[in-house]
Amino acid sequence: MSGTSTDGVDVILADFAETAPRVLGFHSQSFPPTLRNELLSLNVAGENEIERSCLATNRLATVYASAILTLLKSANISPKDVIAIGCHGQTVRHRPDLGFTVQLNNPALVAELTKIRVVADFRSRDIAAGGQGAPLVPAFHDGVFRSEIETRVVVNIGGIANITVLEKGKPAWGFDCGPGNCLMDTWVDMNLSRRFDEDGAWAIQGQILPRVLSQYLNDSYFRLAPPKSTGRDRFNLEWLEQKLTGSENAVDIQATLLALTADSISDHIKRYAPDCARVLVCGGGAHNTALTSRIAKQFPRAKIGKTDDFGVPAQQVEALAFAWLAKQAIESRSLDLCATTGARHANVLGAIYPK
Repeated sequence: MSGTSTDGVDVILADFAETAPRVLGFHSQSFPPTLRNELLSLNVAGENEIERSCLATNRLATVYASAILTLLKSANISPKDVIAIGCHGQTVRHRPDLGFTVQLNNPALVAELTKIRVVADFRSRDIAAGGQGAPLVPAFHDGVFRSEIETRVVVNIGGIANITVLEKGKPAWGFDCGPGNCLMDTWVDMNLSRRFDEDGAWAIQGQILPRVLSQYLNDSYFRLAPPKSTGRDRFNLEWLEQKLTGSENAVDIQATLLALTADSISDHIKRYAPDCARVLVCGGGAHNTALTSRIAKQFPRAKIGKTDDFGVPAQQVEALAFAWLAKQAIESRSLDLCATTGARHANVLGAIYPK
């Protein structure tokens, strides 16, 4: 899995033979800086972008393959013993409103380099059926984190934040809340040349700007009813700067962006899961205690914690989810995500590339 944060690739080795998935190994590998910069630049229109995207895609595939083979070697597992790779690709456009989504990926090359069958292109069939194409993970969250005695919400804070509502006695569903780490990462990189604000350490040095925060939260996306999904197409540096006068202190903007992520997540939980008793946080944002503390303060009656407490470390959840999605595709199992994505019917998600 490589997500909207565009920081690198997470690879997980999972055994689904038993009721609960068993993790046999995990590996994270950062993108080379030149590749990361190119992937970020491809999120917006630019010169010669077709050729550039093809070249970046091939480089991306070699990183995927390298990370996969590194993990297998460390786990002492032969490629011939792996049933399939679930490879999501790198999202550079997500416009379900226009009927398309683009994940840079070359699954044929990944299959060639690893000699393992690859499942990819998970989102297109859902969009073809009228869905948003995202988020796809609520069905997995349902199987791993559901409780029969309380309503839970799983919050994934990657580049974009999404939630899964696990309400007692009702099917799982979810949607994208808005920006997760993407705006904070962009701002700290631009001002301090850091890839992310570790633990929110820079943000907590600033003061939240009420006027700017109010303008951010007034974006129509936050009022839009689910199903809904979003990405860097909407929440990007241009969107961020449109609300500024230029006189603000950079550290105060970082504090305000952290509040934006926390408050937009919290507002959606209050609106769509008012009886929530527990919030389980995963993704890179789960390690930002300043961010999770602000969320926790808005739910004094609910327990807030990481998914680690329920068997899956926060950094591993999304990679494990796409391994699970690959298993469903290999077994030709349809997933009913109609309540989450708005698709007209259940679908088998993913295209299979033989080894």
